[in-house]
Amino acid sequence: LISVKTSDKDTASAAGQKDDDSSKEEPWETALKTTVVDMEVGEFQGHRVSVWDLLHSKHIPEENRRELLELYQAGELTLEQVKTVVTTIVTKAEAAKAE
Repeated sequence: LISVKTSDKDTASAAGQKDDDSSKEEPWETALKTTVVDMEVGEFQGHRVSVWDLLHSKHIPEENRRELLELYQAGELTLEQVKTVVTTIVTKAEAAKAE
């Protein structure tokens, strides 16, 4: 049994409003920030980069980022799938830039 303590802030957050002074991350957000990949291209070469940082890099257009995040949050994409998509996009973008 899980007991839920409610307050005005919880209600506001539940309504989908961001609570600015809250430092709590959503579990999906934490997962994206703590999952790291070894990138072998461009500015990320030789670095371990979080999926979150790749997702918010200049290589991922805002529209794609939003779509990926929505699908991931909805459970339609796994963390592994998001990781694959963003690393592929960044790798292709860097390869195209190198040519």
